[in-house]
Amino acid sequence: MELNDAKLKQAVDFHGHLCPGLMIGFKAGQVALEELGVARSADEELVAIVETDACSIDAIQTLTGCTAGKGNFLIKNYGKQAFTVGNRNNGQAIRVALKYGALDFEENVDKEVRVKELYNKPAEDIFTVEKLDIELPPKAAIRDSVQCANCSEPVMETKARLKEGEVLCISCFKEGS
Repeated sequence: MELNDAKLKQAVDFHGHLCPGLMIGFKAGQVALEELGVARSADEELVAIVETDACSIDAIQTLTGCTAGKGNFLIKNYGKQAFTVGNRNNGQAIRVALKYGALDFEENVDKEVRVKELYNKPAEDIFTVEKLDIELPPKAAIRDSVQCANCSEPVMETKARLKEGEVLCISCFKEGS
């Protein structure tokens, strides 16, 4: 498939290849941004909450600008191709979910044909769209680090654990349990 769409090309470059899963996320991300009336997040204006850990989430990241490192990309892996995108500026959120049966293709159809079919299929034939009234998570906070008494590595103080008067990182805390 020729990549004439610059945003799709960006998603493919990030993910590494074009596949039906990436196309699901690409189309879902487009729907969410359109429904919210926003463009890609420059910083932390948008929040994405995804219900899978599959290929589709790479397209959601590239389209929305939400990333794990900024703290505005959250994975709640429920095994569903469902994606919520929220706008922190006005509190609006949209959930876009794959319809059951939307990916029914004829047998032995190759990946490229499936991708083209998804690309050309109207979004309303693929997804349900729902406006949500949810509380969006706060912006990422920068916290001080403390030293783990066992491994000596720095750990964010909000993630540190206290055991017998010693500050431990989670992995050392679990090892000693």
